[in-house]
Amino acid sequence: MILVNFKIYEQTFGNKALELAKICKRVMEKTKVKIIPVVSALDAVRIREKLEMEVWLQNVDEIFEGAKSGSISPLQAKDLGIGGTLLNHSECRLKPGTIKKMLKLWPRGFKISLCLGTLGQAENWAKDLRPDFIAYEPKYLISSKDKSVATEKPEVIEKFVEKFSEVPVLVGAGIHSPKDVEVSLKLGAKGILISSYIVKNSDPEKALEGLAKVFKK
Repeated sequence: MILVNFKIYEQTFGNKALELAKICKRVMEKTKVKIIPVVSALDAVRIREKLEMEVWLQNVDEIFEGAKSGSISPLQAKDLGIGGTLLNHSECRLKPGTIKKMLKLWPRGFKISLCLGTLGQAENWAKDLRPDFIAYEPKYLISSKDKSVATEKPEVIEKFVEKFSEVPVLVGAGIHSPKDVEVSLKLGAKGILISSYIVKNSDPEKALEGLAKVFKK
């Protein structure tokens, strides 16, 4: 499984988000590896409807319904057919208490990948949580072009997999080569969360296919 986080890079503005999502779909159909675009709330419904594929949001707010202008509601997202969301990404942190409160109200069937940046978070407030996925992403490695979680923190990936034995673990932060994917999968991860290596790549389709092929070995 590959989550491709579009973030709000200029390369995903306007119709470019749709074109990148088309690449995700083509590579998924070619390799048979599940690939999910994780997109801006401005693009999610359009991409889902035009491409008829699963799409996630990059974040939702703690407000599920009511008089809160500008909030992104998990309930509304599910109602619109969005498949899931990242939560607690290092670029959009939430307080542990807020996350626990949200999970108690979480709409059934709306998937969540809870992002954690350290083993300490996993061992403390997140240890008893059971989201659909746990994503391990050390903040200092995000967007790195020469280092990755697989090269710098392989032992922590393994510990995450052990600690969340009932929850599939995804890894991100600096993933930029087939070798990074290979190492992550060998350590027990079930997928990757990736962004700039694909979004900013001069040939995103070739780059994404190169990573996806590792899952088939």
